[in-house]
Amino acid sequence: MYQRSARVYDALNRHKDYAAAASAVSRILQSIVGAGASLLDVACGTGRHLEHLRGDFRVAGLDQSAEMLAIAAERCPGIPLHVGDLCTFQLDRQFDAMTCLFGSIAYAATAADLDRALTNMVGHLNDGGALVIEPWLTPDRFVSDRPVFDYVDDPDLKVARMYVTRREGGVSVYDMDYLVAMKAEVTHFTESERLGLFTREEYLRALERAGVTVAASHGDLFGYGLLVGTKTRSS
Repeated sequence: MYQRSARVYDALNRHKDYAAAASAVSRILQSIVGAGASLLDVACGTGRHLEHLRGDFRVAGLDQSAEMLAIAAERCPGIPLHVGDLCTFQLDRQFDAMTCLFGSIAYAATAADLDRALTNMVGHLNDGGALVIEPWLTPDRFVSDRPVFDYVDDPDLKVARMYVTRREGGVSVYDMDYLVAMKAEVTHFTESERLGLFTREEYLRALERAGVTVAASHGDLFGYGLLVGTKTRSS
């Protein structure tokens, strides 16, 4: 994912209020670990949350897309950025807090991978550290066979992205066609995205298995809810 679409990702998502979302996450984390704590944003993408969280925490980012991280590096100079996958990344340190936002946890698309990802993430948390996860759609909210058209119509950038939602068992599948026009050329490419569909109860059980105690109240950012917890044992 994002090898070619990274350059238009922010334009397609400019309607999202990352500043407000980061402020809400910051308030949650400061109530648990305090201001100035170390924080790793897992699946940080182009750094839209990091640019705001850096004012309250000692932040670092991680993403599996080198192309997305290149944009994050321009947006967030001086912030350590790491290439890595949810399930397998290994950093030689632990953090006071960790975030995985905008549904990115669902890139661990199977129940086994969800367990692997959460266990790995919690293993990078200090005891008592905070974990904030913004989940993806639950199975009952996913709608199959829905045509989707997203676009950007700027003076120097035109983007058309189209796909039809579909489901393969417990996985939502998006085979996306992009048509991108810039001053020099018009290009067409396709990318495929697969995101696991988990119920709230499945998330809660996976978090418990990973050694996380989930708070009773979670709040919301972009309509998917939040899962907030603390690491309760060494993992």
